[in-house]
Amino acid sequence: MASVEFDRISKRFKDVEAVADLSLTIADGEFVVLLGPTGAGKTTTLRLAAGLERADAGSIRIGGVDRTSADPALRDVAFVFQQYSLYPHLSVYDNLAFPLRSPLCRMAEDAIRARVTEIARLLGIDDKLQNPATRLSGGQMQRVAIGRALVRRPSAYLMDEPLSSLDAKLRADLRLELVRIQQELGATILYVTHDQIEAMTMADRIGVMEAGRLVQVGTPRDIYENPSTTHVATRLGHPVVNLIPRGLIPDLPAPPRTVLIGARTEHLRLSKAGGSAQASNLVGALSWIEHLGDQNHLHLKVGDMELVTLAEPESGLSVGDRVSVELARPLFFDDAGQRITI
Repeated sequence: MASVEFDRISKRFKDVEAVADLSLTIADGEFVVLLGPTGAGKTTTLRLAAGLERADAGSIRIGGVDRTSADPALRDVAFVFQQYSLYPHLSVYDNLAFPLRSPLCRMAEDAIRARVTEIARLLGIDDKLQNPATRLSGGQMQRVAIGRALVRRPSAYLMDEPLSSLDAKLRADLRLELVRIQQELGATILYVTHDQIEAMTMADRIGVMEAGRLVQVGTPRDIYENPSTTHVATRLGHPVVNLIPRGLIPDLPAPPRTVLIGARTEHLRLSKAGGSAQASNLVGALSWIEHLGDQNHLHLKVGDMELVTLAEPESGLSVGDRVSVELARPLFFDDAGQRITI
């Protein structure tokens, strides 16, 4: 495996700046996830790394070698697309073996057989090798697509939302499988997703993108607890972070220039409101309860806005109750959405 380095990469499509001045290093053996909404520039960044698009500015180094202008076939990376993209007329074995029979990395058939068998066993599809690719479930087809990249053992793997078309159960299973395989192989992976759960559970580091720009990079825990902007804060966490106008709680101590106060659901402390609620607390009415088994999502109406928080099923609260809300570990943001640190 090898490192992948983006140095001030930019890419424009006519009037759209898809990627702007992006710098990021994925270390050898690291699993980095780019997270952001549709149109943030995630896939374009992958395509620039693969050579499927050419950068307008900046450079890309793979394994310490400048590959900015290199053809895709010479970059020694493997790309896993969102769709399976299997050869329907070939068996699972031949789909997996296909990259090893190409002119650029042709191997002897004995070596191909050993490599394909090893990767198929790693992915749990060794009993499907003789099946036609069309006679597989969606999860098995995606395993074959991932396996076709793994057999090559390139310098780095580029993965563009490979689990997004699977159902929830298969996504959860394959998330665990991918992390296990990445750790076993020591693989360098740059992975793109809009799914915060994938990012939080799989990544060594997360890079949050917005409108072509890399807004913040850090470990999942650091990104979650210390977001640099409101955009980053809203990308992680379910239910989404509550963003409360400063004017709703004027007595809460806050830094100058604070316009919005962020409160994660687990950082809201609830109690039935009495006549002596603290001035720094919010007071609202409980308008809805979502029962989720091990916990409840409580929807509170405070003035014209709604807050969502978590509570144990035995909280004793009911729809219509007046509730006092205390903020623990609030986040402060200015009028541009930038974090204000204390």
